[in-house]
Amino acid sequence: MENNKYLISIVGPTAIGKTSLSIKLAQHFNTEIISADSRQFFKEMQIGTAAPTPEELAAAPHHFIHHKSIENKYSVGSFEKDAIQKLDTLYKKHDIVIMVGGSGLYVDAVTRGLDHFPDVDKSIREELNLRLENEGLEKLQEQLKNLDEETYNTIALKNPQRVVRALEVCLGTGKPYSSFLNKDKNKRNFKTISIGLTAEREIIYDRINQRVDIMVSEGLLGEVQKLIPKKHLNALNTVGYKELFQYFDQEWTLEFAISEIKKNSRRFAKRQLTWFKRNENTLWFDYKTNVEDIIKEINNKKL
Repeated sequence: MENNKYLISIVGPTAIGKTSLSIKLAQHFNTEIISADSRQFFKEMQIGTAAPTPEELAAAPHHFIHHKSIENKYSVGSFEKDAIQKLDTLYKKHDIVIMVGGSGLYVDAVTRGLDHFPDVDKSIREELNLRLENEGLEKLQEQLKNLDEETYNTIALKNPQRVVRALEVCLGTGKPYSSFLNKDKNKRNFKTISIGLTAEREIIYDRINQRVDIMVSEGLLGEVQKLIPKKHLNALNTVGYKELFQYFDQEWTLEFAISEIKKNSRRFAKRQLTWFKRNENTLWFDYKTNVEDIIKEINNKKL
């Protein structure tokens, strides 16, 4: 396939209007949409993930929306493989495909490819987790510094999972974790045009607060209540669900649980912006920008 195919990747914080823009662009370019929102993959989680409505789904063909159950394990690596296969199929009939979603790692998996690490003996992680419990994080940080100073200087050192993951690769392979980064990533047979939507922080936060109120009015409590028997599942350890489980466990009042959903959603939006701002090639637009102006920029990029 010649490299004259384009993926328009729409990114930005939660509640900024990505779904609406993706549909307008899909209609303009007469194409289809793939979702890179890891929470919207799960069919049991519709209201709390602000998944596209039936009307929105009908307005343009969508892929990777509600195609999995929360009972299924579905990793970012599996998504990368599935999404690239789907794109290969879509590019047989379209020169442009739209991708939309706020899950930064999943967006990067499609546009850049993931770093691939060798398999490591599971016992190494188990031993590191025991050491974490008994000796504390600082000891593991020191060991990482000795084995791989480059990773020590770049990862989130206060995140025990990141430290354990880096160490298990160092110990299991005998090579620094950093030596596996950015190596042999799969070449893509399309060019990515990244479009970012943003707004002043207060506007983003107001939109998030309004969205949470709308979710509650649309029946979020009922959706979460049905999922109580499954609350141990990893997919449900997420904003909008974990807070309401606390309410149903009678640990929090409803008012407090809703305020926590808003607060945690705002924090999530902040992390999303930090992640997406790392890509210097993203074209950023105010959320109120006319779609015609965005289309003009996309067409300029293609020239």
